[in-house]
Amino acid sequence: MFEFDQYLGFLAFLTILTIGFWLMIFLVSILPYWIFGAAKERLEEMREERRLKRENS
Repeated sequence: MFEFDQYLGFLAFLTILTIGFWLMIFLVSILPYWIFGAAKERLEEMREERRLKRENS
């Protein structure tokens, strides 16, 4: 069947594959949500600043 070094190589392969899978899930789902959320919040702050400038003028 498997020799010990082949078994360790197989475990290393599975570990790398699993880490890559979860990294892909993170990059595809959480990272864009964070980026677009930050951009939306910044746009709202800019609108609020413009509104306050208009009211004070």
